[in-house]
Amino acid sequence: MEKKQSYIYLKKRDQISLKKAWFIRAIAIILALIVCALFIVPITHLNPLQIYSGIINGAIGNKRRIWVSIREILVLVIIAVGLVPAYKMKFWNIGAEGQILMGGVAAAAVMIYGAAYLPNWLLLIAIFAASAIAGLIWGIIPAIFKAFFNTNETLFTLMMNYVAIQFIAFCIVFWEHPKGSNTVGIINSATQKGWFPTIFNQTYGMNVLLVLTITVLVYLYLKYTKHGYELSVVGSSINTAKYAGINVKKVIIRTMALSGAICGLAGSLIVSGASHTISISTAGGRGFTAIIVAWMAKFNPVAMVLVSALLVFMEKGSVQIASKYGLNENASDILTGIIIFFLIGSEFFINYEIKLKKNEDKVVA
Repeated sequence: MEKKQSYIYLKKRDQISLKKAWFIRAIAIILALIVCALFIVPITHLNPLQIYSGIINGAIGNKRRIWVSIREILVLVIIAVGLVPAYKMKFWNIGAEGQILMGGVAAAAVMIYGAAYLPNWLLLIAIFAASAIAGLIWGIIPAIFKAFFNTNETLFTLMMNYVAIQFIAFCIVFWEHPKGSNTVGIINSATQKGWFPTIFNQTYGMNVLLVLTITVLVYLYLKYTKHGYELSVVGSSINTAKYAGINVKKVIIRTMALSGAICGLAGSLIVSGASHTISISTAGGRGFTAIIVAWMAKFNPVAMVLVSALLVFMEKGSVQIASKYGLNENASDILTGIIIFFLIGSEFFINYEIKLKKNEDKVVA
């Protein structure tokens, strides 16, 4: 008697074309939108097409919304770019949120205390330098402990986020305006000292220029420099790096200094280039979202822009429909979470393929 059995197994893909990978992500987005509709329609009793039209309108419905979306995309991209060197070295930096906050508070401090003494161009340079140094310090602390004591960098960098939040809360006590409001208010609202200037007749033109410059420089650093090669070797195998004569401790500290500095600069983009204030929510979860961006983009800068654009598009659109149809503020977070869940899930099918195997067992009766 012959008995046929079929079973499904997973096989890791050796490689997948970029076109096919994005096709899988597109399917994930479509499925996510269907699930979002199943969540929203019973609440609003509206046609799903109306809802999706509201999402588009919320993200790119007018010129102002387009530029706000671009601004948010740029912030996500620069943070993701900052995470790339650490991740390529297999140093799991979960502390971008804290590094952004420290860069932001440094930028705010320079704006508050330096506006009366420095011309605006020099003030901006001081803001960039201070925010980068603050982020660098916040990144280098866990790197030193990792290099010399082999501490868990994931937990260490995560805990540094909470320390940064408390430090900002401490600063707000001294900077609050008006007194008793527990907020800093708009810094230099009358003079706009320390605010990013208009470039190319666009409010966020300088944001574009800065992010583009840093992205290109990091790409060149990783691909064509000795330091970029060394951190890749350390990421592949610490033992191999040691055998090749690479100072692993030095590479870890140097790479995290770079990663923290870039994330700190992102804080100046938020404070000096957009909100012109500082609070414990200045980072707004972007440090964690950028982890998803960097990972899904496979550390490819162009792909980072696309992933960031998709996430910002859906976030802004979700906020719009939540406001338009009277949903509470958590509704937009739920919709964004559903989309991110499907996008992360799609990575499984990008890395693995499902195979069907038939097995024939011959049994003699």
